[in-house]
Amino acid sequence: MSWRPTADPTETPVAAPLDPEVEAILTPRDRDLGGFVVRRLLPASRHPTVGPFVFFDHFGPTGFAPGQGMDVRPHPHINLATVTYLFAGEIVHRDSLGSVQPIRPGDINWMTAGRGIVHSERTAPALRATGSGVHGIQLWVGLPRADEETAPAFHHHPADALPALRDAGVEVRVLVGEAFGRRSPVATFSRLAYVDVRMDAGAQIDLPDDVADRGAYVVDGEVSCGAARCPRWHMLLLRPGRRARLRAEAPSRFVLLAGDPFPEPRHIWWNFVSSSEARIEQARRDWRERRGDPGGPFPLVPGDEQEFIPLPET
Repeated sequence: MSWRPTADPTETPVAAPLDPEVEAILTPRDRDLGGFVVRRLLPASRHPTVGPFVFFDHFGPTGFAPGQGMDVRPHPHINLATVTYLFAGEIVHRDSLGSVQPIRPGDINWMTAGRGIVHSERTAPALRATGSGVHGIQLWVGLPRADEETAPAFHHHPADALPALRDAGVEVRVLVGEAFGRRSPVATFSRLAYVDVRMDAGAQIDLPDDVADRGAYVVDGEVSCGAARCPRWHMLLLRPGRRARLRAEAPSRFVLLAGDPFPEPRHIWWNFVSSSEARIEQARRDWRERRGDPGGPFPLVPGDEQEFIPLPET
């Protein structure tokens, strides 16, 4: 998806003596992207990243009337990977590599931008005609400095290819990375975990503590960690080096982000993420000048060549 600047999410510190496991609770800011609202959690001012995760949007549940749908026009990315995961609905992904892929609930789309890619996300014509809806999360993952200019690539992983386990009222799906003794088939450039967890009311789960950063975003219900309670559409940020046990105060669903941060910061401007501000300036010039020839940095998207999102003025 395309990013536009907005106010930072609200960060509520949690008192250390009361909640030694929890560092803060993030409250999102709503952003209307033209027909549907996203809840933006990352970047936040004091916590711009969770490990290598630099961007977090939760969109929907949104319903579309007949004739309407999602229309995220072609736009560029560099030096990152996008990760799209749906709870409901369908999105058709197209990119400048020629990929055309419907993504449906439970699937993972991993798109490596590397040195440059352009993509669009739209509702398929058949669903647009009848009316539909969509609900999901899109993440951006920074790439290690040595891999930022890698060749762009796209990989789709259907729901039944992702490992799952269930025990004592807890159902876990490992979407990306390795956690709870399961490994996703999604290839990554750094050590990280992205996990979808459902819990019955009263169920508990111990989170991995072998990485520096962990964030648990509550999609439905309410979870607690120690004395801290995290309602729907908020994210618990957990303290490094602390064991953390989450409890469902009601039937709940959350996604876990975990990983180690990069040694150098990542800069973000519009849809560009890089360890180099000069590289972002170059990407801005390339997109402004629409260098869309097949050998250029931002080729056109086959089948979606007529529209694009212009470079913002600010």
